[in-house]
Formats: sequence, structure tokens, C-alpha cells
Amino acid sequence: MESRKKIAIEKHDLGYNCAQSVALAYADLVDMPPEQLFKITEAFGLGGGNMQGTCGAISGALALVGLLNSCGNLEQPSTKAKTYALGREIMEKFKAQNGSVLCHELKGSGTGKVLRSCPDCIMDACQLFEELYEAKLSK
Repeated sequence: MESRKKIAIEKHDLGYNCAQSVALAYADLVDMPPEQLFKITEAFGLGGGNMQGTCGAISGALALVGLLNSCGNLEQPSTKAKTYALGREIMEKFKAQNGSVLCHELKGSGTGKVLRSCPDCIMDACQLFEELYEAKLSK
């Protein structure tokens, strides 16, 4: 899936936010039109728009996990625990690798110490998603 990382970076270079870049690089894996996935992930960029929230790249990967793992059963939602565990796995690995999952900390806002650039966060989120996909989500 190495070319997917390249696609994600190309999308970021075109002006997609970090969440959109990650999610749209894998749009063919989920049952959703790319335009809808683009819209859904728009508010996740810039750590929720104010750099205070979770890194957009990770948020894009989490959106994919939910789309791929959720049963979608509105009457009997039975997949939350597994989806949460998968999301936690990505978050913990990203944090261990980069020192944070928060946008402002990664970008060094207030400290001047950048932990990870946006393109690097995108590549990391793609790698972690791909590992999870191959191990636990592909059918």
C-alpha cells in the first residue's frame, strides 16, 4: 500500500486537510462516495479547527476504522467495543512514536518544539492504518 501514502501526501499538497488526505487515500476500501468522506472529515483538520484536538491525520484513520468495523446496526449496535479497541491501538502507537496525538503539541504551538510535521503525521497515520487494516480489518 506504499502508493497510498504517496496519494495522501499528494492530496495534502492539493489543499486537503490531514484528515481528508488520509481518509481519501483509502476511500475505495469503504462504502462511501469520496465526496461524502471528504465532507465528513473536513472539521477534523487542524486538530478540530483550533489545534487543541486530536491530530487530523489520526482522526482520518479513526474515521476509516469506524467505517470498516462498525456493524451499522442502529437497533443493536454491537461493534463499539471492538471499534474502540482498534482506535485505541492506533492512538497509542501514534503517541508512542511521536510523543503526542494532539495537534498543537505535534506542531510545537506554544513550545516552539515541533514533534512531527503534518506530512510526517499523515505518513505515520497511513502506516498505522495499513498495519491495522492488514491484520484486523481486511475481509
